[in-house]
Amino acid sequence: MALGISYKRLEKRTGYDAIIIGSGLGSLTTGAIMAKEGKKVLLLEKHYVPGGFTHVFKRKEYEWDVGIHYVGDVHIEYTFLRVLFDYISDCNLKWKEMDEVYDRVVIGGKRYDFKAGKDNYVQMLYENFPSEEAAIDQYMELVRQCTAQNKKFFKERAFPPLIQKLFGSFFTDKYFEFSDKTTKEVLDGITNNQELKDVLAGQYGDYGLPPAQSSFAVHALVNKHYLKGGAFPIGGCERIADTIIPVIESAGGAVAIRAGVEKILVKNGTAYGVQMEDGSTLEAPIIISGAGYLNTMGRFLEPEVQKQIGFELEKSPAGPSISHVCLYIGLKHDLRELGIRSTNYWVYGGNDHDRTVKEYLEDPSKPFPITYISFPSLKDPEWENRYPGKSTIEMITLAPFEWFSEWKDDRWKHRGEAYEAYKEQFSQRLLQELYKQFPQLEGKIDYYELSTPLSTAHFVNYENGEIYGLDHSPKRFRMKELRPRTPIKNLYLTGQDIATCGIGGALISGLLTSAHVLNGLFLTEKIIKRVEQMREKQKTIA
Repeated sequence: MALGISYKRLEKRTGYDAIIIGSGLGSLTTGAIMAKEGKKVLLLEKHYVPGGFTHVFKRKEYEWDVGIHYVGDVHIEYTFLRVLFDYISDCNLKWKEMDEVYDRVVIGGKRYDFKAGKDNYVQMLYENFPSEEAAIDQYMELVRQCTAQNKKFFKERAFPPLIQKLFGSFFTDKYFEFSDKTTKEVLDGITNNQELKDVLAGQYGDYGLPPAQSSFAVHALVNKHYLKGGAFPIGGCERIADTIIPVIESAGGAVAIRAGVEKILVKNGTAYGVQMEDGSTLEAPIIISGAGYLNTMGRFLEPEVQKQIGFELEKSPAGPSISHVCLYIGLKHDLRELGIRSTNYWVYGGNDHDRTVKEYLEDPSKPFPITYISFPSLKDPEWENRYPGKSTIEMITLAPFEWFSEWKDDRWKHRGEAYEAYKEQFSQRLLQELYKQFPQLEGKIDYYELSTPLSTAHFVNYENGEIYGLDHSPKRFRMKELRPRTPIKNLYLTGQDIATCGIGGALISGLLTSAHVLNGLFLTEKIIKRVEQMREKQKTIA
């Protein structure tokens, strides 16, 4: 059961060391790390449940995760992502590794199984493309070289401004050699085999941009992130917030829900508080926003403050990432008895990802360029305890916000028959895609519900319903604004915009922001040491 207290019932509204806007993973991580240093932090969440994209929602006899479908590296204790999760959850967040085939890419009816382990991945590529071994080896080496620069690139973002100015280029120049190139440019440079390029880019849905638009830096990061396989939180995705919030509360902090922020209060170039949607105000010496870069600078700051710091929304080098529709499906059947496993499916409408996306965006009646199919109930070993005899499926495809914009000013659940009919068109198309891959499911669906970009805008407060914050184009990685410290004194940013998209990016952003706020140049080393001690203590108790 998700934690948090209604803002109306929040008794303590003063005396906090920091106020954090939002309760997504970046905010939760920042709050927990600060709590570990004895800081009292107040998180303000507009939604009625905390967690951002880590929360779940429930209908009838089912529940679904809204943003986490699988996470790489966390099922292996020595990886830093696992170390950081253990730190902010007091080792109470547990993970279950997915089946060996964690992703299955389907192109033109042909299946490519992505098995856990780098050697398995490379062997799959060799077997399907025996004449392309040199290109495959070159690709893997480029991924290695690019991701080897990640630590230096993100470390630069944790440095104080003076060190960044003096030594920043030493940490970033090599990274820019990769991030300045699109994924397509890199793939075109190693092979002319379109089928191979389509398979290598087969996880582009994890960052939302097809090869000609995405930076190779984010592609390489995602590819490496899943080489060891995928994992899922034991007990469901709400366990993430449920295990982190007590850490924040233990230091005297709190997480308030139904707590919408209207604006950030700034005086003489210094942030000192927030004004809530109900007109009340809260003050603290530090203000941190996990609501996204464009939201924070474009919506929470007064126009005169924006002018003072030179922010112009329309001139941002990177715009909002792609939005989507998601079909949430419930069944009164055990999927395993129907021959289905926890493997994710990436189903493509044809070869050449860039071409199919372009055609679809120009004409929505064209085949979906990408359909993602996930089976969350099969990923959580405790699911059967909560929902015996039930199963869930999620399906996602691209859908620009503009296709739904005529209903953007209507209230949730009151958008009318035309909106519901439009949603039903997407639902039926997605179900047909499901039956193509799993004909045994036809006639067995008990419940389904479609979310749209308007749903994302309403519940997660992204204005255009984007799921990955700013798009991950080459220009994004050159944006010097995307770092924790802002031009406004005592105002900081956290969340996926200052790192990269997804759970890993949001988690790391919390570390980066905490390093700035706490002046913790050696924070990483401290965290690693403390987690070692925590794990040893647990072993002793066991």
